Amino acid sequence: MERRIIMVVAVVLGVVAACAGGQPAQPALRPVASADAGPLQVLKTFRVGGTGGWDYLTVDPEARRLYVSHATRVMVLDADKGTPIGEITDTQGVHGIALVPDGNVGFTSNGRENALSVFDPKTLKTLRKVKSGQNPDSILYDPASKKVFAFNGRSGDVTIVDPKALDKDPVTLPVGGKLEAGVSDGAGRVYVNVEDKNEVVAIDSKEGKVLAHWPLAPGERPTGLAIDRQHRRLFSGCSSLMVILDADQGKVLATVPTGPGVDGVTFDSLLGLAVSANGGDGTVTVVKEEPAGTFKAIQTLKTARGARTITSDPKSHQIYLPCNIDNEFSVLVVGAKS
Repeated sequence: MERRIIMVVAVVLGVVAACAGGQPAQPALRPVASADAGPLQVLKTFRVGGTGGWDYLTVDPEARRLYVSHATRVMVLDADKGTPIGEITDTQGVHGIALVPDGNVGFTSNGRENALSVFDPKTLKTLRKVKSGQNPDSILYDPASKKVFAFNGRSGDVTIVDPKALDKDPVTLPVGGKLEAGVSDGAGRVYVNVEDKNEVVAIDSKEGKVLAHWPLAPGERPTGLAIDRQHRRLFSGCSSLMVILDADQGKVLATVPTGPGVDGVTFDSLLGLAVSANGGDGTVTVVKEEPAGTFKAIQTLKTARGARTITSDPKSHQIYLPCNIDNEFSVLVVGAKS
């Protein structure tokens, strides 16, 4: 995702305004849905401070912490108040953060040094570094295999680490292509977008082997990926298009237009909504499955230009998007209307 790491200048008007700069606008079909008609709104803005690029962010719902990648460090915030708790330092070109719930460790993917940092979530101190493939990007913990999966964008492979056996060399799984965001179904499968091949790859997480390559046509340049575990749906954020797949067979079920510059997608199981972060025009597209099994964009909510990555909190059901406002690093908080 480093090609979309950007610095933008914003002007605040009311709660949120459009930030200047960001990705060049791309031609797109716009969903017919308004901000006022939909279920979500911008609730607040965390003014974090500082400058520099960013990528993924991760919520620890129980500890109420928000981990945000920012330049060469990870900023750790109170997930409810936005106040700073601390930093994980020396994470050169950091992309993502993965938390191991039963292991008292966390991992960051450090793209510039081809390594993963292993840190203590209590002290935020780095415990060691683990060699990965080239330019590790997205990273996740898979509860079925109890392994950490780092998706390497430049070498086209996956680094698989056992957090309980850090002295052992990690496993390298060849996949091919520019790997982007990954998700786990929690039941033995891991999925990853392959940006330059326009596909999703399904992986057996316990056996550590590739199961299938699923084309995303008409979707192109897939980046963000989310999953509805209950209904077995994958939501792939492509170029101005969300492609919805069956997570078992890889069949394309539907496509929904989004804004340009999508780099992140999230799914909230309580709200039943898939949300794409459209950094190119500073919006999010809110997609809902209709009773007949069709998918529809029900809202286009204005956020901030350059707000292109996203995560959701399974406990509060709020959504977080990093951006720059007034040339200051910030995080927008989006949630259901009261």
